[in-house]
Order: sequence, then C-alpha cells, then structure tokens
Amino acid sequence: MPSLINPPFILDLAPDMSLLHWLAAQGFHPYLLDWGTPGPEARAMDVTAHVEQLLLPLIAKFAEPPILAGYCLGGTIALAAACAVPLAGLALIAAPWHFDGFSEKARTDILDLWKAARPACEAMGLVPMEVLQSGFWRLDPARTIAKYEAFAAMEPGSAEARMFVAMEDWANAGAPLPFAAAEQMFEQFIGGNLTGRGEWHVAGEVVDPKALGCPAIDFVSLSDRIVPAASAADLPNRRDLGAGHVGMIVGRGARTQLWEPLADWISALPVPR
Repeated sequence: MPSLINPPFILDLAPDMSLLHWLAAQGFHPYLLDWGTPGPEARAMDVTAHVEQLLLPLIAKFAEPPILAGYCLGGTIALAAACAVPLAGLALIAAPWHFDGFSEKARTDILDLWKAARPACEAMGLVPMEVLQSGFWRLDPARTIAKYEAFAAMEPGSAEARMFVAMEDWANAGAPLPFAAAEQMFEQFIGGNLTGRGEWHVAGEVVDPKALGCPAIDFVSLSDRIVPAASAADLPNRRDLGAGHVGMIVGRGARTQLWEPLADWISALPVPR
C-alpha cells in the first residue's frame, strides 16, 4: 500500500535520520510530496487550492487509495483531503486544527507580524520563508537564542553539530508561500479558527474530523512550542508524545516515540502494504 507523506523535508533530513528511508526499510512504499517552488503567478493559490488542485488529483493517480500522513500544516491539509476522497488511512503528526488552542499572545504576535509583512508580500505575490521564520522565533525567543548558544559549545564537525546545521538549513531554506496561502493561513486559520469552527469547505464539502471515513491516528506532542497540543484535531485514536515539534521527527527518541508506532499502526490496517 503506497503512503503519501506531506512535506517538509525534515521527514527525509539525512540518510541516517530519515523517517522515509526507515519506513522503506520496513517494507512500506512511502512517497514524499514536494509542492514545488511557486512564483508570483501562483499568488492566488490558497491552502484550499493546494488540496483541490494538487493533492486530490495526485491521490487519484494511485491504483488504490493510499495512506496519507501529514506533518504540521501538512496534516491539516491531509485531513481536508481525507474528508474529500477515499483513503486507506490518515496519520496526523503535530498537525494544528483548533487554532484557538494557540495562546492569545501567540496568535496576537503572529497576526501583528502578518499585518506588518502583508503589504510587501502582497506586492510580491509571495511570502518568503524569512517572514515565517521570524514568526516561529517570536513563539519562544529565549529558546532560539539558547539553541545557538548550545551550537557554539558543540565540537566542530561532530555528528551533533552536523545534525544541527542540517536542521537549520531545512528550517531556513524553504520555498516561499503563494500570497493567498499565507493570507488564508494567517487570517482565516490562525486569526479566525476557520477549521476549528467547522467552516472550511474543500471540494464542496465541510472538512469535519468527526466525519472521517477511514482509519485515522493523531500523534500529538505535549511539549510542542510551535503547534500546541490544545490545537490538535484530537481524533479518537490519539497518541501523546513527550518529544517536541521537531524532536518527534528527528530527535533521539523519534524512532521509539513516533517512527515505530506509526509503522505498527500502518501494519495493522486492513489493507495490503
């Protein structure tokens, strides 16, 4: 059974730290979805359009319904797809749904950032990664400083230092978002809790986690500073993890906390692998 994994590429960070490579070694057939690098001509493509125009047609190309897994906003998108077309299974990993689960301060800070960046982004038709990164930094400035202090103390060229650089390269080198996608994410999702209020329509249907027609699992980090646990879709099959937003994917305990439980869940599904 094919499995579609939504980006980011931290899911395939390095040969010795890759959820995709590990799943393949267990006998699965994972595919990583690359949304590409949009140009200004894609300015009107919002998050909804990413589901309808890119993800759903891709799913339709498979001979049988795949298992769809999504990390972070990729999970939000995957949930929308699962409500629109038949799937063999859905796995959410640190995926936000109830955006009113973010603290009031976090939402205010993020929306203030968007208000300041919006005019320039609208003129470009794109939202550069630097805008998104500055939003992540605002969530926990002290932690951002502390991680670079820790890097300064690492042995140059050590495995630990190389992993740090690989993660920073991933975090800071992402493609820009089309303006409409960022506008919908900031204003309708974070600002208006469109998804949590049950008012997001995709492919003519309301996206409702309670109406999922396939087996689903929700991996939620209780220490996530980027996607707080209170924002999770809170599916009936929920697994709470101790690792953080990034640590659950590439941390020391990632294999035991996430990789192996995910593989076990897929293996137990009543479909061929």
